[in-house]
Amino acid sequence: MLLKNTTEALPIFSLQKLSLLILLSKFFCALFINHIANRPDQHCVTPTDAIANTLKDSLRRALVPFYPLAGRLRWIEGGRLELDCNGMGVEFIEAESDLKLDDLGDFSPSPEYHSLFPTVDYNLPFHELPLLFVQLTRFKCGGFSLGLEISHAVTNGQSACHFIGEWAKLTRGEPIGVMPFLDGQAFLARHLPAPTQVFDHIEFNQPPILLGQSDNLQESKMQTTLTMLKLTKEQVDKLKQMANEACFRVIFDFNDSYSLGIRVGHLQLAGHIWRCALRSRNHKDEQPTALMVCVDLRSRMKPQLPQGYFGNAVFYMPATSLADDLLSKPLGYVLSRIREAVEKVTMDYVLSAHEKLKNEPDLTRFQDLHYAKESERGPFNGNPNIGVLNWLTLLIYGLDFGWGKEIYMGPGPHDFDGDSLILPEMVLWLWLQVAHIDVFKKHFYEDII
Repeated sequence: MLLKNTTEALPIFSLQKLSLLILLSKFFCALFINHIANRPDQHCVTPTDAIANTLKDSLRRALVPFYPLAGRLRWIEGGRLELDCNGMGVEFIEAESDLKLDDLGDFSPSPEYHSLFPTVDYNLPFHELPLLFVQLTRFKCGGFSLGLEISHAVTNGQSACHFIGEWAKLTRGEPIGVMPFLDGQAFLARHLPAPTQVFDHIEFNQPPILLGQSDNLQESKMQTTLTMLKLTKEQVDKLKQMANEACFRVIFDFNDSYSLGIRVGHLQLAGHIWRCALRSRNHKDEQPTALMVCVDLRSRMKPQLPQGYFGNAVFYMPATSLADDLLSKPLGYVLSRIREAVEKVTMDYVLSAHEKLKNEPDLTRFQDLHYAKESERGPFNGNPNIGVLNWLTLLIYGLDFGWGKEIYMGPGPHDFDGDSLILPEMVLWLWLQVAHIDVFKKHFYEDII
């Protein structure tokens, strides 16, 4: 069913005026997936019908201040997008499961786990697709789960966390804590004129492809699988030790907080993931490769973006190298390539990138939307490349909708080769081609013994 907000103040909100950079991220991303409430023998004693009605009522009220999520995207000239805040609503799905919560075990990926998430019908006309899908699933034991999919073209992780946190407050009967800041002009209008410095924007180039191939179409069709790997404190300490080898210790202090928001140990893990992926794919020494990192721009703009800024304020930046350099040199060298890429993303760099896109007649080739895996449109960031996202800084853990904190929160269905997520307690979710996954797992642990 479609849920709508309770107001009619619905202006046209143009993404072109916000930032052209948002076209560089996938269209739909399940960010707050599988919010599973407490078991019925603990705190969850409310009838499930009452839970559904409460959630729907609070969601309607949350969509009043967060009204862009109730709108629709549409294409405009030049491969650009526009957000029409027409109040068409969001999709709320109620489902029943024959499972008990205990049947899901440790919530490892499985068909049963994936069934807890909304299914997006991409056969619908683009301008009819909701920007937010919610699925409430009731279990036979009385527990329930809440799975979400949110348009990544409209909001990134931090803004989506803001929305879901305020929705939880409304569900508990509390007022909204921080209202969303919806003036998209705040992102760029303050920073005119355009920067005069010229940058080489390698992030707009097509990612590296396998040597001997003219495109990545064959690689994009390869079957992928998901693995979940955990590291102990001792293994994390070993990665830190490897990263601080003498030849790089003077230049980079990897025990400092990482500028991307990755805490101690997570930068090292990103470098380790990159090297293990190279080994599992058995590349030639001269194979170019890239690791895509996601940089939050809120604190990098001057002045910083206002509290509660609601939008997609991230920048995807590639760290690049050759396979032989990454494998033959110490881990500290790998980390230096990542850090060098991140440190390029200054305010002037971002404004220059926006100016470049503004002058492009057509942005289609830059888009990384939901259909990129099945077509030749948009960049492909799989083999020989890798992507690492850090979920540790997202405020999505311990959310309480009024029935106690969740017993589990984790990512949802995904099948893009090379994508990975770093979760709490140093847990890695990694999607890789089936042919490469076993070798990856072998090196992931053996290389840090």
